[in-house]
Amino acid sequence: MAKAKRSFYRSFKENLTGYMFVLPYFCFFGLFTLYPILQGFFMSLTERDIFGFDIRFVGLKNYAQMLTDQRFWTALKNTASFTLMDVPTNVVLAILLATLLNRHFRGKEISLSMVFFPRLLSISVIAFIWLWLYEPEWGLLNHYLSFLGVGPISWLRNPSVALRAVVVATVWWTVGNNVVLFMAGMQQIPTEVYEAAELDGSVGLHRFFRITLPLLRPTAQFVVIMQIIASFQIFGQVNIMTGGGPAGATRVLVQYIYETGFSYFEMGYAAALSYILFLLIMVVSVIQLVWLRER
Repeated sequence: MAKAKRSFYRSFKENLTGYMFVLPYFCFFGLFTLYPILQGFFMSLTERDIFGFDIRFVGLKNYAQMLTDQRFWTALKNTASFTLMDVPTNVVLAILLATLLNRHFRGKEISLSMVFFPRLLSISVIAFIWLWLYEPEWGLLNHYLSFLGVGPISWLRNPSVALRAVVVATVWWTVGNNVVLFMAGMQQIPTEVYEAAELDGSVGLHRFFRITLPLLRPTAQFVVIMQIIASFQIFGQVNIMTGGGPAGATRVLVQYIYETGFSYFEMGYAAALSYILFLLIMVVSVIQLVWLRER
């Protein structure tokens, strides 16, 4: 026993420097990450006002309330619809653009900068740009469509069109980041693989589908998972462009959480909604990760 105790103290002393280096991280992690997570979960089990003066413990009542909350199910459906439209469009378009830009041609740097530039802008700037483009009376899109005898279209005021219009704006804003990631993945593929494929007669689309895409699987896995997480957390463009309208057609989960907490001041219920969103993101990400690994 004494020998084991001396061995433990000697090992602790040898690793003390390492412990001291990681201690600040754990302090900040506990204070700014772990504590808010635990506090938020406790909040989801209570009913309280926005200032936290009147707190009543209600257990799982907030979670049970979601089962009969039609606005929650509508927001969940809108979030799922946005994700199903945004993720495939974004990933496929990013792969196509990365394939085109991953070649040596005059103006490559300018083309890549034009594709990536929107990602440098804030969401408020992006939203106002597309508000101008979508304006029914004097917007640029309806202006050009009028030459074809189409329109004017109420892009953001038509319940059947509004969510698709937000998807288009989001893809334009975020696709550049994924293009850079896919280009980095393509540049990691050894040139010897392509040279061997050419000797076997594999060129063009056959080489793209048989070599490039399979070897891009790790990059694609990362991009898809991150894009799904980002799509589930969509808020800024919806809040600015439509405010969740028209008639709740674009109200997504984060928008509904925001309204519940800061418009209706139901902080406990908003916290419960936040944890449901967290669980949804985690479950979908794990399923996607397992599926891609099996593939």
